[in-house]
Amino acid sequence: MNVVLGVSSGIAIYKAVDLLSKMRKEGWDVQVIMTENAAKLVSPVVFSAVGNCRVFTDTYEIESGWIIHTELSKWADVFVVAPATANTIAKLANGFADNLLTTTALAFQKSSKIIVPTMNTRMYENPVTVDNLKRIQQLGWYVLEPESGHLACGEVGKGRYPDNEKIIEFIKIIVSEKPLAGRRILVTAGPTQEEIDPVRFISNHSSGKMGYAIARVAKMLGAQVCLVSGPTCLTVPYFLDEVVFVRSANEMYHEVLERAGGYDILIMCAAVADYAPSSRSAGKIKKIEDKLILELVKTPDILAALGQRKKGNQIVVGFAAETEHVVENAIEKLVKKNIDVIVANDVSEAMGKDTNHVYIISRNKAVVEVEGTKDEVAKELLLRICENFC
Repeated sequence: MNVVLGVSSGIAIYKAVDLLSKMRKEGWDVQVIMTENAAKLVSPVVFSAVGNCRVFTDTYEIESGWIIHTELSKWADVFVVAPATANTIAKLANGFADNLLTTTALAFQKSSKIIVPTMNTRMYENPVTVDNLKRIQQLGWYVLEPESGHLACGEVGKGRYPDNEKIIEFIKIIVSEKPLAGRRILVTAGPTQEEIDPVRFISNHSSGKMGYAIARVAKMLGAQVCLVSGPTCLTVPYFLDEVVFVRSANEMYHEVLERAGGYDILIMCAAVADYAPSSRSAGKIKKIEDKLILELVKTPDILAALGQRKKGNQIVVGFAAETEHVVENAIEKLVKKNIDVIVANDVSEAMGKDTNHVYIISRNKAVVEVEGTKDEVAKELLLRICENFC
């Protein structure tokens, strides 16, 4: 993917250096345009070195037979302005073309145009800026709103540059095809924790990475996504429509069953505890006896409940983490729970890792083997669901 990164002179410009680095790590081909004032804050040499790319600053720089603003605007698939100052936003909203950045933007006619406004809160909330942002959206620009927090000027409010991971995710969502547009998908992820006393619980080694990948990729492919997550150490995927945090199997059961009827596709990726203590001690259990005997009771079976209640064209997808006879045990689970698809894997090849090796099994017992990063596996799963059921 070819990206033009336009950099204006906001104080958050130093964060744009990291954004360029992350774009390069994504494998994108990036060229940078800096305004004259931006080049006073950070040397173009820094951007060139970090991005291993050309950096353009002068509208009148001439190369043999090559006009910069027209050639870059044709070359690029995506045009990103980050940071975008109030001044640059005003120019873009009103068709000014008085520097290389704005001239190239005016010549860029594709739909993937993105700005990341960053500035003082009072500047951001000024009616002129508000009107310019509305106008720029009407002209086809996507606006990634700034975040609230402590600003460089010492004030606290809206205007802060967002995390670069969020900007990368925003770009991916915009440029991706949308085969799941109009679909509503509910995904569960992570482990559950079943409390023994106020400081101890029963859980498992699930990291939640696979479920989070499915939620993230589903959003990228155009779906409306609800994520119901057990406790994890992960950053929640950006731009999801609803995120619900739970701790126990019982909590997850009630949250999922309450929402299930409103979704077309239910993907139960969470590693839900099969058993929980029959009672929770109100106080910390002291280490007195040589043995501690716990009575465990079964937790609600979320997947089986969904299989019994699914109606019409609703699709239910389960996961089976196995240690032996992976495919055989998964097929048995698929039939027993009355679901449409099951994703099976060996726990030794999945839990806590960034890659996965799975078998996607349909009701007709057709088996497809998929291996790759968890995002790649998530995309393959979602596309197969879309191909076979949507």
